[in-house]
Amino acid sequence: MTLVLLVRHGLTAGTGTVLTGRTPGIPLDDRGRAQAVALAARLADVPLDAIITSPLDRCRETAEAIAAARDGSALAVHQDEQFAEVKYGDWTGQPLKRLAKDPLWRVVQAHPSAVRFPGKDAESLPEVQHRAVNAVREWNARLGKDAVYVICSHGDVIKSVIADSLGLHLDLSQRIQVDPCSLSVIRYTPLRPFLVRMNDTGRTAAGLARPHEAGAVAGKAAANGGAPQGAVEAASRPPFGEGDAAIGGGAGG
Repeated sequence: MTLVLLVRHGLTAGTGTVLTGRTPGIPLDDRGRAQAVALAARLADVPLDAIITSPLDRCRETAEAIAAARDGSALAVHQDEQFAEVKYGDWTGQPLKRLAKDPLWRVVQAHPSAVRFPGKDAESLPEVQHRAVNAVREWNARLGKDAVYVICSHGDVIKSVIADSLGLHLDLSQRIQVDPCSLSVIRYTPLRPFLVRMNDTGRTAAGLARPHEAGAVAGKAAANGGAPQGAVEAASRPPFGEGDAAIGGGAGG
């Protein structure tokens, strides 16, 4: 039974406001580096056979933090293009508030299996799921049935893999949330996958503010010199439609 630990990269300066996509040279910011260090500490005692990552900077930095925390059992970080971010085409680099006004946004929300992003070399979401799930299967076969390994990737890519593990149609993947530096775990058996854990950020229940209260919580805490990270991120989410999933994964709560 192969155990796959899916990790989304930590926060960047544009997470939740801009669709970064495959724009080069986007590193983790201070918050993201702190998230990566915290997650690495949580995983430090987990016996890993490999660490695989998207080639993009924000994922490589997150994966390298996980590798660096493994005292006495250093692992090389392997890059795999198949776990890279979605090719969003002309949407790449655009503010999410602007994209939310594009008619295609509603299709992405309700019928993602029909979506191909606009522009040269852009991908369809089924293509993304196909390459990512195939890559997981390839690494499972390469590492063996008793392997435990990390894949560091991106929000929409991870959501597509989780949907496959649950036997969900891709159109239901927008009901899945994958926050920055969250951990999701899938156990692969000869019969079928089993989702063991999803969107685990290690937070306590104290961070589960109601959306309409998050701004007030953040504002009150800021007036007192600080605010819980979850409250700040929730308050800074762009005002999309009710229940919309942020393309690219969003800032998380």
